[in-house]
Amino acid sequence: WIGILALYTVHKGQFNCPGGGLLHSYLLVLLILLASIICALSALVYVSMQGTISNPGPRKSLPKLLYTRLLLYLPEFIWAVVGAVWVSDSSVHCEKTVINVIMGTVIASWVIIIFTVIGVVIVFDPLGGKKTFYLTDSVNRNLESSQSGQLLYNVKNTATRVWEKRIRLLCCCIVQDDDHRVAFTSIAELFRTYFSDTDLVPSDIAAGLTLLHQEQDKMESCPKEPEEVLCHSPSSLLTDDLDIELENAAHYMLFAAAAYGWPYYIYTNPFTALCKLNGDCCGNRPTDSDITGSDRHNFHFGSILKITGLQYRDFIHISFHNKIYEIPFFVALDHKKEAIVVAVRGTLSFEDILTDLSADCEDLTLEDVLENGFVHKGITQAANYIYQKLINDGILNQAFTIAPEYKLVIVGHSLGGGTASILAIMLRNSFRTLRCYAFSPPGGLLSKSLADYTKHFIVSVIVGKDLVARLSMPNMEDLKRRIVRIVANCSRPKYQILLRGCWYEVFGGDPDNFPTELDGRNQDALTQPLLAEESLMVHRSPSYNALEDESHLNSPSQYPHLYLPGKIIHIVEESSSRRLCSSDIKYMARWSNETAFSSILISPKMITDHMPDVVLKALNSLSQEHGSCSSCQTR
Repeated sequence: WIGILALYTVHKGQFNCPGGGLLHSYLLVLLILLASIICALSALVYVSMQGTISNPGPRKSLPKLLYTRLLLYLPEFIWAVVGAVWVSDSSVHCEKTVINVIMGTVIASWVIIIFTVIGVVIVFDPLGGKKTFYLTDSVNRNLESSQSGQLLYNVKNTATRVWEKRIRLLCCCIVQDDDHRVAFTSIAELFRTYFSDTDLVPSDIAAGLTLLHQEQDKMESCPKEPEEVLCHSPSSLLTDDLDIELENAAHYMLFAAAAYGWPYYIYTNPFTALCKLNGDCCGNRPTDSDITGSDRHNFHFGSILKITGLQYRDFIHISFHNKIYEIPFFVALDHKKEAIVVAVRGTLSFEDILTDLSADCEDLTLEDVLENGFVHKGITQAANYIYQKLINDGILNQAFTIAPEYKLVIVGHSLGGGTASILAIMLRNSFRTLRCYAFSPPGGLLSKSLADYTKHFIVSVIVGKDLVARLSMPNMEDLKRRIVRIVANCSRPKYQILLRGCWYEVFGGDPDNFPTELDGRNQDALTQPLLAEESLMVHRSPSYNALEDESHLNSPSQYPHLYLPGKIIHIVEESSSRRLCSSDIKYMARWSNETAFSSILISPKMITDHMPDVVLKALNSLSQEHGSCSSCQTR
């Protein structure tokens, strides 16, 4: 509006031309129309700032303001069409500058309209009051009646279709086949189930996350009990074992990172990678190794060579083929460790994301293994695809024919780490000396019996507050419960929470002590949900039931608990010092167990701690530190 007003003021004397009156009228009416829209939006903002998240009373006039803004879309759209017609009219003979100004105004109007429509399409919930009506009133009715049963089916079906359409829209750029359609439906069911019981919008969740982060930081700053410190003191035997595994992990992490190909190589070498790849990768494709899938200009394979330091002849098989449940991997000879390495790529495409999100549980049935249990469905299908390739296509036979005395090692990061773990379980009976290193694998991977079974041959490496290592459906239910509780009980307006949260995330400082309805309540009352909490839960779901129990592990859940695979090495920052253009971080590693990852930690590093370059940096730092200590002891 300010821009158009400035343009109108500058050029108001230049409309004395054929057709200039139309353009003059267009700008005047547009200024009035935009002023009306700004007033409506200002009123929306002001009213939205009133009350708290769980007290919508002061915002009761908001629907009327929303409908007022909605009605203003009609004249806004009509006037944008009129402006487009007038500015393109051949009878208008004004100065080119004036016409260009009006043209820019028309384009800006259309851009605003299009982006607003896209935003509404993305966030609009077609269920609306139907969901609340069903989940609050109909639950108390006789659900066995045909009318209630039909209503239940219709609401669930509609909600699933809404999520399915959103997923299809996000994945519109990939070719969709039957596997994709099945995955879309499965993922839509998952999202529908997870979000069906809460009345939270994205900004509520953002406010909850920032409150949880500040509360978490306050708890971490509290001094620990002496008993808690003593229980983490490792024995010398465990320390020696840990040092050996850290050295192995640092070595094999290079293979897991190399599986990402050129995106990882360019990400870690932004200034020199393209020059090196152009110089080394434009030659002929190697014929000794079996390469499948697309690798245009040989960039993927060239990057793998650069990262691992291997030769062409060391590769047995490389697959860049990527579909849902079918992820890239390579098999290579590692002469340094005398191992045949199977490296599985992590998440790098929409197809990989769909594989990650296919989080239903399924049974893993294996011959001669008593510890059968539940596993992540999508990752298990990806592991089964690689298993069929390795065994049925004779890839492992070929490798062991070349190097029969070598051992088998399976590695991967993120999705690749989860796939490598399940693949290792499948191959364990055939290769008894098999080892697997899973870097930052997904948390919801194996049932307890299978997780215990894998402790003999799998090592998982987790850095800091990695989100993915803590991702499981029970943990997500627990996070939802914690968000509902802390958001519902905070008695500050949402905009104050978000502004203070943004300041805290960017500039740091002391965590804020927001007043809450929990203040002043006795301990017995704390175990019961407040009315504010009930208002944000549309019905008594597993997460609502969890409000009545401080520990989500003891609360009923519709999702089975799945855990990280194998023995777990947890790497944390011991200290850090920032310099002008870099930071010096000292890491500490210790053996951990799966219960330490039973809750999602909120932190700015929850994503960066998962990145392969951060994992590799931490492992290299610990490995070098161990090497320098060993040399000092030798002297």
